[in-house]
Amino acid sequence: MKLNVLFASSAILLCTSSCVTQKKYTEAENGRLAAIARAEQLNSELNLARSTNERLSAELTALRNDTIRLGNSIRTYQQMLAGNVNSQEKLENMLNKKMQQLAERENTINELQQMIDTQQEKVRTLLDNVKNALLGFNSDELTVREENGKVYVAMSDKLLFESGSAKVDKRGKEALAKLAEVLNAQTNIDVYIEGHTDSKPIHTAQFKDNWDLSVIRATSVVRILTEEYHVSPLQIQPCGRGEYMPLADNDSAEGRARNRRTEIIMAPKLDELYKMLQTN
Repeated sequence: MKLNVLFASSAILLCTSSCVTQKKYTEAENGRLAAIARAEQLNSELNLARSTNERLSAELTALRNDTIRLGNSIRTYQQMLAGNVNSQEKLENMLNKKMQQLAERENTINELQQMIDTQQEKVRTLLDNVKNALLGFNSDELTVREENGKVYVAMSDKLLFESGSAKVDKRGKEALAKLAEVLNAQTNIDVYIEGHTDSKPIHTAQFKDNWDLSVIRATSVVRILTEEYHVSPLQIQPCGRGEYMPLADNDSAEGRARNRRTEIIMAPKLDELYKMLQTN
């Protein structure tokens, strides 16, 4: 009986010991498998981390290279911008100078235009005054015209001289007296006395040729204007044109009569205008 109990107890103890060992084994195996799985997971994560790190390193390198290129581009653009700023400043300075020159030119043009307008007004006034002063004379004795900013009074030799003579007649002196009144009232006028002849040759004890005759006739008119009617000698100048500036054909008597004349040419002084043109 005791022996049976002992066997039974031993069997129970053996069975219990065997169960405990199997449980620990199972737990240990499960732990080992879990550790392997965890190790594999960690290894996979490590590989992924390495791959990610390599990718990030490559991206970082690319980013650094891009940053270097961007920095170089920025410096290049800064240099270009600085150059453009300098160029722009130069262009602005040049533009300002050109604008200043343009303004000065416009002022000069305006001043010149004013002087020209004033000059033209003086010519119109002179023309009116001369026409009014010589109203009492016929068109076959003298004519008055304006041309190229000058007033021309063409006096025929019929009015001034006898044929082949340089002595001024009484009727001619009357015309010169009227004209002298205008000249003495407007002393800022340049006056040119031009003697003209026809083409018929002349040769006398007093005149060598037509040119000689034209010069002495012009001088005779000047002497009367200056000595008898007190026109300033500083504003008057004689010259002879001879037969070389005809108004008409010398083949007809009428044409030759037109060509035998003394022209008194008057123009307001241009001193101020010349000075301005020389200084610009």
